[in-house]
Amino acid sequence: MKQYLPSFFVSAYHFFIAFISAVFYQFPSKKIKVIGITGTNGKSTVINIAGQILEEAGYRVAISSSLVFKIGDRVEENKLKMTMPGRFALQSFLSKAVKEKCDYALIEVTSEGIKQHRHRFISFKTALITNLNPEHIEAHGGFEKYKEAKGKLFKAVKDTHIINLDDPHSSYFQSFKAKRIITYGIDNIQAEIRAEEVFVSSSGSRFKVKGKEFESGLLGGFNVYNLLAGIALAVSEGIDLEICQRAVKKVKQVPGRLEEVISSPFQVFVDYAFTPVALEKVYQFLKPKEGRLICVLGACGGGRDKWKRPVLGSIADKYGDIVIITNEDPYDEDPLNIIEEVGAGSSKAIKILDRREAIRKALSLALPKDVVVITGKGCEPWICSANGKKIAWDERRVVKEEASLLDNLF
Repeated sequence: MKQYLPSFFVSAYHFFIAFISAVFYQFPSKKIKVIGITGTNGKSTVINIAGQILEEAGYRVAISSSLVFKIGDRVEENKLKMTMPGRFALQSFLSKAVKEKCDYALIEVTSEGIKQHRHRFISFKTALITNLNPEHIEAHGGFEKYKEAKGKLFKAVKDTHIINLDDPHSSYFQSFKAKRIITYGIDNIQAEIRAEEVFVSSSGSRFKVKGKEFESGLLGGFNVYNLLAGIALAVSEGIDLEICQRAVKKVKQVPGRLEEVISSPFQVFVDYAFTPVALEKVYQFLKPKEGRLICVLGACGGGRDKWKRPVLGSIADKYGDIVIITNEDPYDEDPLNIIEEVGAGSSKAIKILDRREAIRKALSLALPKDVVVITGKGCEPWICSANGKKIAWDERRVVKEEASLLDNLF
């Protein structure tokens, strides 16, 4: 019904629900330190890193992310297919965190969530931005409006802002007033938390911050930025770099983010990447010096960012030796049309509707020293199709099941 109402009334509706939910749960965010983490890519990884550091420092932590809802020692998988839950769910989460005597609540904040006022009546102490790239363009009516949506979080938060100084849009976020602004980065020497002597390999990374050496098993150069974001957040809370060092060394690869499922005789990775920038970074990291890169990808339906579909195909075409386009989350769109639109960007595209069959095909073509990368879903538990139908799905399990039936693995 709301889609037929003027946008003002829709916005007012969301605002009212945000207020009522906060009243119902008695404004729990006033009794806990709430950190909002936003950005196009890296939010879940940064939350994981920051949570690890805070716990290493002896604090009790609650986390609301696209992957999990964690309150102290209790962890529940996020099966909502929604990164930032609705207003009542968020206020309930904060209320439970307070009851469990958590010191911090870390929340992934999305542009769509901000548009629907899900951040309202939450007393955020800190706002952190990972990066900003074109995404949700059609939903917001342009990149500038998408950026402005992210900016509303920084406008609302008056205490601490944490900003990636290497991001091209950092100056926009620096324009918002706060008691303290902490910057991080690699290339910009003005960054307060700056990584120096950065070394990235197939087993992780190593770098120095203020003369102290950090080691991490997280894969990919982009994860150095995620680590810096977590360290900057810790520093903003007065946590020593020595504690950060210990925690960073313990941080494990986030499920579904550059997760290796098969290591021999060829490698198979699953990754959540669904934006052009994220996809390109994954391909750049995984492209083998010897052997081929076999890419399996699709694009989300439901009218989401149709502009990027051929762009994703062209990136796969640039880096992949074999490109297989398949179904992802079509929602109410024709999945064959989505596949055609992604495939329009690739001259190498092999189009296979059934995702399991596409994975089987990729594995059957793989040879020793090849790398197979399957993107778009990571560890998501569902494939979402028309009329709200959800099909149970575990990309990692499917890979292992299909691999067990193939001769070329033995």
